[in-house]
Amino acid sequence: MDAYREFPSEFEPAAVEAAAQDPTVVPIGTDERRMQVRAYNYWASLLDGRDYPSIEDLEPADLSDFAPHSVLLDFTGGHENPAMPYIGAAIRDECDLPADVESIDEVPTRSLLSRLTDHYLQIIANRAPVGFEAEFDNQRDETICYRGILMPFSSDGDTIDFIYGVINWKKSDAPTAAQGAPPVVATPIEDESIEPFQLLAISDPQQGEVESFADFELEEDAALADRLSAARECAEAVRQCQARSRVALYRALSQAYDFALAAKAEPDDYAELLAESGVRAQARAPMTPIVKLVFGIDHDKARLTEYAAALSHAERQHVARGGFLAFIEAQAGGLKALVAAERQARRPEPKSDTRTDKARERLRAARPVALDAICSDEEFALVLTRRSGAGVHEAIAVVEDASLVDRAIRSVGA
Repeated sequence: MDAYREFPSEFEPAAVEAAAQDPTVVPIGTDERRMQVRAYNYWASLLDGRDYPSIEDLEPADLSDFAPHSVLLDFTGGHENPAMPYIGAAIRDECDLPADVESIDEVPTRSLLSRLTDHYLQIIANRAPVGFEAEFDNQRDETICYRGILMPFSSDGDTIDFIYGVINWKKSDAPTAAQGAPPVVATPIEDESIEPFQLLAISDPQQGEVESFADFELEEDAALADRLSAARECAEAVRQCQARSRVALYRALSQAYDFALAAKAEPDDYAELLAESGVRAQARAPMTPIVKLVFGIDHDKARLTEYAAALSHAERQHVARGGFLAFIEAQAGGLKALVAAERQARRPEPKSDTRTDKARERLRAARPVALDAICSDEEFALVLTRRSGAGVHEAIAVVEDASLVDRAIRSVGA
């Protein structure tokens, strides 16, 4: 996760602490936070080495800990109006939902459920669990403080076509953001026993607008050292989130690629960073020092080689700064596809076989041979044909090599 210094000022520790002490900001209790953490841990327990848990492993109604406070969104019919095959009893009661509500467009706009469903596109964009918290006035003009988490599920292991959400809430007598109070400040979960996930801060609770830490971008004129620091923090996330390594890895590689482009524009600063880290520049493999700086010189060498190849291929394809993530996600095989493409591009062109070329020229001028004129005492004969100008193959020679005939027999008769 990015450091606090990389966020806008309202996310700095001092601002968070001040917000926590502000009596107009109603904190959401530890019970709500624990439910969010338990939900995340449950989601992580289903990963089993995959990027997303299988929807086949989820039975919302059977999860007594979350069932009343959860909802399942189904995107198999499209993203515009996902279906809701499951809505927990507590959510139905709070939102006064009729029994026939089955899709998002039927959710009342000022209901608690609308606060949760407002964020589902963030899951699609971030491809990772998203937590959020804020307060708002519900359909009964009650001020509600809420905390929730949305978690992606997949039917094929790659596409996010289901989202499972868990939300908890409590009523408050404090004024909402629309009445003059600042919005609740979102802070990262501090329980070190769980893996981190992307947490959103609600910048305007009444409108449901969010700012995602994962979407943070460095300024265009950011110092090279700052770019390296950001890339290293993403690489550290790869080590900490092994269960979701592809999502974290692609972001780290994206930061590394942007750092590589910036390094080319600032060779003196780059040389200084290399010297400080004890990494040598490599003219024939310029991306290798880049990945060593970002992921560490002690990182698995085979992995570093793959990362360097992927970055090299992106540069070969003239991918612009900030475009690597979309570039790699567009590849059918992801990282492996980029590595294979770069290795193929580096292979030298095959040398021309002069003897074969001359033989082809002679056979182009050879006279056709009628099949009934072929003289051979063998049971099988291998005949070489040539396509004529009319597009018809005609026999031009009999292959006398017995080993080639045997190979042809095995190949055709197998």
